[in-house]
Amino acid sequence: MADSYFPRWRVQPRAIEGRVVGPDERLAGPQMLAMGIQHVVAMFGSTVLAPLLMGFDPNLCIFMSGIGTLLFFVLVGGRVPSYLGSSFAFIGLVIAVTGYGGHGPNLNIPVALGGIIACGVVYAIIGFIVSAIGTKWIETLMPPVVTGAIVAVIGLNLAPIAVKGVSANAFDSWMALVTVLCVGAVAVFARGMLQRLLILVGLLIAYVIYAIVTNGLGMGKPIDFAVVANAAWFGMPHFTAPVFNLQAMTLLAPVAVILVAENLGHIKAVSAMTGQNLDGYIGRAFIGDGLATIVSGFAGGTGVTTYAENIGVMAVTKIYSTLVFVIAALIALVLGFSPKFGAVIQTIPGPVLGGVSIVVFGLIAVTGARIWVVNKVDFSDNRNLIVAAVTLVLGAGDFTLKLGGFGLGGIGTATFGAIILYALLRRKPAQQPVV
Repeated sequence: MADSYFPRWRVQPRAIEGRVVGPDERLAGPQMLAMGIQHVVAMFGSTVLAPLLMGFDPNLCIFMSGIGTLLFFVLVGGRVPSYLGSSFAFIGLVIAVTGYGGHGPNLNIPVALGGIIACGVVYAIIGFIVSAIGTKWIETLMPPVVTGAIVAVIGLNLAPIAVKGVSANAFDSWMALVTVLCVGAVAVFARGMLQRLLILVGLLIAYVIYAIVTNGLGMGKPIDFAVVANAAWFGMPHFTAPVFNLQAMTLLAPVAVILVAENLGHIKAVSAMTGQNLDGYIGRAFIGDGLATIVSGFAGGTGVTTYAENIGVMAVTKIYSTLVFVIAALIALVLGFSPKFGAVIQTIPGPVLGGVSIVVFGLIAVTGARIWVVNKVDFSDNRNLIVAAVTLVLGAGDFTLKLGGFGLGGIGTATFGAIILYALLRRKPAQQPVV
């Protein structure tokens, strides 16, 4: 641990090719601003897409992502480079709690906010425990076979929502597939930063195609640009107060387990890339992320998490200066004060959004499998085989477990099921596979 709370941020006159710019270093002002803008672009697609899928105000969520990132920065003493954006782990349960139909504003957001705040509290408590006794107990409860299964379940559980959202008519279905192809083409044929921004760039290309086909050729539902023209350039974000419903809080609080696994993996990845041991800041990172989620919930925003997109940008640029994220957060705050910016986001057509959802939810599911591959999970061990198999089916089938007057949805049941099942089976000696 460092002597002072914040680093001194040694100045590097310019970025040297191949040289790592550490968390406690910084570049010249113009370069720092350029990097901050790049990180805003990196987080933008997902931080906007997640609230749209849940019926939240994306403008407010961009604003709260800036607030959350600044809170995180202060809690970790400017030692851990990270941007906090809207978490996809909440989507399935928020939709279940609110009964959101997938189009327009979600009228039951206050109920979901109470659950998001409960999740943040649980997350922060875990952070305090980690600060006191370390992370070994987390790694014991949630080894790669468990975390991989839980992450995969999120994507599989959301799959029916994405498909249903683009199945209203043939035109919507075809435009969703066009969007999938646009994102896929960017992912495969683009290079450099364009490739890393595959969701955002693919969405923009599909948006243009949709506008040409509808507004230009008269097919389908045209985009209404009047809302953009009528929106003000500057204005206050629209805050929403939470409602504390016990059932919603019970359903959403377990998401903290997923956020813990996600954040832990991100910090380990940054440690490996920078060559700096950040384990001593893991507890404070959990507390910072939990506090940011609580604050976002009280304002009307989604739960937040550390973003892999921004870690990807750092991996490419080798610039890990934590001050870059302060700049990115301040830019997000400015965008949050622009209703016109929010109106532009709201014009994204449903079929385009649905097509992007198909890709994103699929990528989440595959990320779970990637955790297994990277960590060389041994599926010849029946313990791993059973834990993964049962977890995937519970989550994909949205198995709801009734607990008195409450119901634990598919993601929650699968999450706790994976942890408990592994704990019950882990002491058994390895055996030959059942299949």
